[in-house]
Amino acid sequence: MTGRAMDPLPAAAVGAAAEAEADEEADPPASDLPTPQAIEPQAIVQQVPAPSRMQMPQGNPLLLSHTLQELLARDTVQVELIPEKKGLFLKHVEYEVSSQRFKSSVYRRYNDFVVFQEMLLHKFPYRMVPALPPKRMLGADREFIEARRRALKRFVNLVARHPLFSEDVVLKLFLSFSGSDVQNKLKESAQCVGDEFLNCKLATRAKDFLPADIQAQFAISRELIRNIYNSFHKLRDRAERIASRAIDNAADLLIFGKELSAIGSDTTPLPSWAALNSSTWGSLKQALKGLSVEFALLADKAAQQGKQEENDVVEKLNLFLDLLQSYKDLCERHERGVLHKHQRALHKYSLMKRQMMSATAQNREPESVEQLESRIVEQENAIQTMELRNYFSLYCLHQETQLIHVYLPLTSHILRAFVNSQIQGHKEMSKVWNDLRPKLSCLFAGPHSTLTPPCSPPEDGLCPH
Repeated sequence: MTGRAMDPLPAAAVGAAAEAEADEEADPPASDLPTPQAIEPQAIVQQVPAPSRMQMPQGNPLLLSHTLQELLARDTVQVELIPEKKGLFLKHVEYEVSSQRFKSSVYRRYNDFVVFQEMLLHKFPYRMVPALPPKRMLGADREFIEARRRALKRFVNLVARHPLFSEDVVLKLFLSFSGSDVQNKLKESAQCVGDEFLNCKLATRAKDFLPADIQAQFAISRELIRNIYNSFHKLRDRAERIASRAIDNAADLLIFGKELSAIGSDTTPLPSWAALNSSTWGSLKQALKGLSVEFALLADKAAQQGKQEENDVVEKLNLFLDLLQSYKDLCERHERGVLHKHQRALHKYSLMKRQMMSATAQNREPESVEQLESRIVEQENAIQTMELRNYFSLYCLHQETQLIHVYLPLTSHILRAFVNSQIQGHKEMSKVWNDLRPKLSCLFAGPHSTLTPPCSPPEDGLCPH
């Protein structure tokens, strides 16, 4: 996080802010995070003990103890396309969403995912809620639909493996409710309760669990995660190119083999002045036609390698990038939402204090002064609530940062998949190339129509035969 620490500002600082900002208009409200709900801040503050900030409580709930294996084992969700259905005006795409954990299989549309994400943001505004892929109303070709399917699969798997989301009723409804009104069910389950701040027992004590240098720690962590994101973005781009080259190589090998088969299938007779006799030409054509089978097999092996690298390497890189992007989005929500609202509340409070001082000096009616005093008390309570939310937001950010670090060993999984794919792909293609080599002997005709095997090419790459 950037900027100053979020300790409550002293009265002098509030007064200075009032002098500097008294003539400015209030900023527009930020809508990224929910507006603090009705609550009695004084009652909340009374429940908060005052331990020394220098001593971390024993068994600090701020610290996570999860491993990557534990998170991955929580659930594996498959998202598959089902045949398109024609609506009244447009076709719409449906997905079959299957969960190993809940042993369920349900049908979902893109708008169901949208409501699901909105409810997660409503209940967990201070957590890493992954972004959804864009919705394209017109011109959604097969490539776009497949890319969106993959992105939706990554989204729901990240949610299903999150320590908090995985235990929430909203996730269970989305993955297992088979009724037709899933969107209403999701909204009912989320809107009948407040957000995490109002439901977490430790929310009002979050400040006590945070380290004193929380701002410095987050500045370092945020810079590290930004650098990791940039590097993994480049790795993903290169992995995509490698997989794409394998698929392009498969297409080229297949066309190469088809052209050999076309030569072998040519029925045009040899002219009388041809140097080769008809039997030699016939043998050559038969051999060329036979080679197309091996080239088709080579093309299949190359295509398998490209698809495997797309699924095991590129998709895992995209999964990690989606997680890193959700962390970056969370940091921006914290700064635009919590901090911004806190600053606006302080600004409004300073203006009220100035109005109160002016009303007292001008000996206004007691009723108007009492109303102003009541408004000031309400604003003080709102500021106290926002300060508690500030610290709780930092508390959650600290845990989400730990979650990013838990996912870092995914790098070894990705590299292992990449190396294994390369080894297996080259091994299988090498076997086909080696099996093909002896069949080349019949392509080289010697004197009196005899066939001689190919020679080893000299340094210039040209064979004298």
